[in-house]
Amino acid sequence: MHTVLVTGINGFVGKHLTRELVSRDIKVIGVGHRENTADAEIADLLNCYYQCDVTDSASTSKLPLSLVDCIINLAGLANVGASFDNPDLYMKINVKVLSVLGDELLTANPSARMIAVSTGALYDPNQSMPLSEQSRVIKDGSPYALSKLAMEQAAKELRDRGLDCIVVRPFNHIGPGQGTGFLLPDLTRQLLETNRENPSVSAGNLKTIRDYTDVRDIARAYADLAIIDSLENHLYNVCSGRGHSGNDMVKDLCEELEIDSNKLVINVNDKLIRPTDPPRIVGDNSLLSTDTGWLPKISLDKTIKDIITSKK
Repeated sequence: MHTVLVTGINGFVGKHLTRELVSRDIKVIGVGHRENTADAEIADLLNCYYQCDVTDSASTSKLPLSLVDCIINLAGLANVGASFDNPDLYMKINVKVLSVLGDELLTANPSARMIAVSTGALYDPNQSMPLSEQSRVIKDGSPYALSKLAMEQAAKELRDRGLDCIVVRPFNHIGPGQGTGFLLPDLTRQLLETNRENPSVSAGNLKTIRDYTDVRDIARAYADLAIIDSLENHLYNVCSGRGHSGNDMVKDLCEELEIDSNKLVINVNDKLIRPTDPPRIVGDNSLLSTDTGWLPKISLDKTIKDIITSKK
């Protein structure tokens, strides 16, 4: 039986990943930072739980790293907007978490694998789509994106020292349990609360097209990468390979909620618009599919239905 340690276990992805791993009879060791206990949704599924600051070597060395087959590192800072207010903190946390975990794993269990979660936001959007692992990355960007670039360099250094460190670049992920501040949960909340006779929502630019993948499919990809015996590559996109606009989301939500989209008034919120936002970003998942057999299974319609159900 495999044993996988997951940092950031209490987050949006961590909860879904826990359920996916346990469904495969994989033992899960959960690690959280601020919470002294695991979230109630997953507490009974975990083999054990540790509260640990994984930027601190002394604390991290106390984790049972010798028992694990893989670490999936979900810990770190991920709010792109907030990164502009504290770029140094993002660089410190997102790089140091991986470096400290990698150092301790090399000491305690050098044959184990580590999966470092980066982002599809690293790609330069001004090139042909879909974006593959060989596509050009940004030279400048948000402090969040730049911290992930530095994290990937730290992953390379760990590989050079002998650690089996796999980097994944997930594109936009959506699904039940996602918090506010993201397009789909924010639209869902507004449409659930709107006056059905005179429906309205506030949103940014709904014409932009992004590659959305259900978080449960993302979790399957991470689980596949964690337990497969060997991999031909060390960098993988995790994405659907399909593009959907914000307008597509609104239309599908209205249909599911039986709201007349023709009556819907969309109030443009300039604060939600970034002038540099590219019109279209779509990824290429063929490398991951070839090496692991993974393909996304959950349709956008299914995701939207499940999100609505979870919010009612």
